[in-house]
Amino acid sequence: MSFGLFETPPPVNEPIFAYEPGSPARATLQAELKRQRGETFELAPIIDGKAVHTGTLEALHSPHDLQTPIGQVHQAGAAQAEQAMAAAAKAKPAWAALPWQERASVFLRAAGLIRGKYRAVLNAATMLGQSKTAHQAEIDSACELIDFLSFNAHYLEQIMRDQPSSPTGLWNRVESRALDGFVLAITPFNFTAIAGNLPSAPAMCGNTVVWKPAATAMLSAHFLMRIFAEAGLPPGVINLVPGDGPAIGGPLFDSPDFAGLHFTGSTGVFQTLWGQIGANIRTYKQYPRVVGETGGKDFVLVHPSANVEAVAVGLLRGAYEYQGQKCSAASRAYVPKSLWPTIRERLGAFMADVQVGDVSDFRNFMGAVIDRRSYTKLTGAIEEARGNVGAGVTEVIGGEFDDSKGYFIRPTLIVVDDPKYRTMQEELFGPVLSLYVYDDDKWEDTLKLVDSTSEYALTGGVFATDRHVIHQALNALRYSAGNFYVNDKPTGAVVGQQPFGGSRASGTNDKAGSALNLMRWISTRTIKENFEPPTDWRYPFMAGE
Repeated sequence: MSFGLFETPPPVNEPIFAYEPGSPARATLQAELKRQRGETFELAPIIDGKAVHTGTLEALHSPHDLQTPIGQVHQAGAAQAEQAMAAAAKAKPAWAALPWQERASVFLRAAGLIRGKYRAVLNAATMLGQSKTAHQAEIDSACELIDFLSFNAHYLEQIMRDQPSSPTGLWNRVESRALDGFVLAITPFNFTAIAGNLPSAPAMCGNTVVWKPAATAMLSAHFLMRIFAEAGLPPGVINLVPGDGPAIGGPLFDSPDFAGLHFTGSTGVFQTLWGQIGANIRTYKQYPRVVGETGGKDFVLVHPSANVEAVAVGLLRGAYEYQGQKCSAASRAYVPKSLWPTIRERLGAFMADVQVGDVSDFRNFMGAVIDRRSYTKLTGAIEEARGNVGAGVTEVIGGEFDDSKGYFIRPTLIVVDDPKYRTMQEELFGPVLSLYVYDDDKWEDTLKLVDSTSEYALTGGVFATDRHVIHQALNALRYSAGNFYVNDKPTGAVVGQQPFGGSRASGTNDKAGSALNLMRWISTRTIKENFEPPTDWRYPFMAGE
């Protein structure tokens, strides 16, 4: 037993490696890419600290290299979901009873392992499995995940220190308990940092977790489990169950011990799961916590006072980095007629210069979209837009695609004359930016248009130099984005700097990367101790005259 009031190491955002030619970091990452590419992985559920080989196998490929398999994944089903719940229940008492600093230290050690020996390993796995470039992997699977683990430990300390006042004769305390049951974490393919944070944040707070990863992100999930185990996480605290969502989810949502859902994924799936939880609400031991970050139709609004070069760079990076497969990616833009010719020229030139291909070639700015389903959806929207030129669409710039080697789609710009055209409203989740050119004197109407066009409210931003206009946009679009950017692309939120999350159809806005998110995985108990308890039941007002 440790005694003392402990402080976590002050968190600092992890420095980003540049991987410039000739650097040791580049050579190390390239060697690890070669090593992993030469290995055939057999990946499996990990329950109670042990790999479970179900024999039901699915092949795993790199999206940018369909000819070279990564390996095979043993699929979990209802039986493995039951095993994972049992393992979580078995591990819960001892894990929840650990002092908070002991739990936090496990994840601080995990951050250290990623910072050092596993940095290239995790980045390479993210590159191969999820088709991220070296830079996109570095800012995700290394830096952001290290930040999540380090800052969450700091936030947990802050939560523990936040105590109520105590008048003379009383001692009031608040105890931060784990939830009464297990937490289900469902994670997406597009961010290894999210995949690591969604199970680890509840676990740091004393919960045990069943983690269902995206099928296409199993290689990085495999290494995350290895890192957590090496950091000292006890078996059963986090249990990995890849496989069919409904088959796994059925037993989990039916269990009285289901205590919370930590989700990042599509809006439709999240709404379906919330419906399941609602239908079962009378069976649960406690009302489950439901935390979700879902879709986005993220906007960039350009004012006539904007810097054109900054707009062009912001649109290119915001829309096309990681093939537009970010919840926060710029996917609709509003540009004034006076600036459009110059922006079109600059953005078009940038798009033409972008190289797309195998992410192992560090000259490429973009890799492949994640899978066949995504490729089909995106190319269908591009072809549909080309067919609608003159009928809601002005022109389509770029948009070439090829799936002979991988799911490659070049940067695509759909210029519309109908601001409610389908691709201005629907989330596509790929390298497709839709853009509407508005009359300069219609600024206030365009503000209303931005707010009313989409059901989502995740990220968005304004480019302007006129301060009155910036203030006006901040007010008019107050509920249009949970993360709002001024003269910057709407992607790249940094833990500890821009807590991330949106509302409306974009989620519950519980702000990953802040103490607000951790509070959702804690159930507080208030304790009042009276040092001078009354010995007479009568109150003074009851005395006679």
